[in-house]
Amino acid sequence: MALKIYISIISIATLALCTSAEHITSVNFSYIGPNGPKNWGSLSPSFAACSNGKFQSPVNLANKDIVINMELKSLDRHYLPTNATLVNNIYNIGVRFEGKVGDININGKNYSLKQLHWHAPAEHWAHDRRHEAELHLVHLTEDNNSIAVVAALYNLGDADPLISKIEDELIELEKQNRAGNKNAAIALGTFDLEEINKRIHKYYRYVGSLTTPPCTEGVIWNIIGKVRTLSKKQLELLKAPLGAEFQQNARTLQQLNGRKIEKYSYHK
Repeated sequence: MALKIYISIISIATLALCTSAEHITSVNFSYIGPNGPKNWGSLSPSFAACSNGKFQSPVNLANKDIVINMELKSLDRHYLPTNATLVNNIYNIGVRFEGKVGDININGKNYSLKQLHWHAPAEHWAHDRRHEAELHLVHLTEDNNSIAVVAALYNLGDADPLISKIEDELIELEKQNRAGNKNAAIALGTFDLEEINKRIHKYYRYVGSLTTPPCTEGVIWNIIGKVRTLSKKQLELLKAPLGAEFQQNARTLQQLNGRKIEKYSYHK
């Protein structure tokens, strides 16, 4: 029987990106067994979109659904070093930022980076292929009412420089988990995201949802075309602090339901 982990869905900026800090719900969900993705929508009325939503994520980036949009703008970013904390969110491992990191601009609206986290295997598929892992950089507008995610896919290969910075802390997070501290947090000090500031020459955009309950829709997804690499050791480190029911923390693919995926390609 799948273990039942009770997760507090706190607020849009702190954990599962709900719409309001006043709506705190404690509900068990998992990636396997009776509380797995197929049944998320029945676990709580606030999770109804997980079953009934028409614009859900993740999706397959299939050629037949991709259209080139020459009006899309470059996804310019300049993230600054800031204090950060490595956190075990129970259902994934992430980094939470305490200060101003940087913004992206989409359709004239600024979205500020608040946190990042990983899923393994990848949630989005690219041309019918599933990759080994996926990084989500979660951005919010100043009023916390709109969400934009910049996502990157990983293949196994050379070590990822970003993950290399936190390998010792990931090992400590696993020790904390074994000691019974399931939602441990470890201070990282000043965390530099300079390596992620590189120009994006290709990305895919569509409007979808959060990939964890409550599966809120209206999320602007931007999946970077260039695939990153991480080592087998790093992949294991991202999974080790998690319980068995979250070791494979990727939601199943969702139907596009008529949506198109827009493609940006850098052009002078």
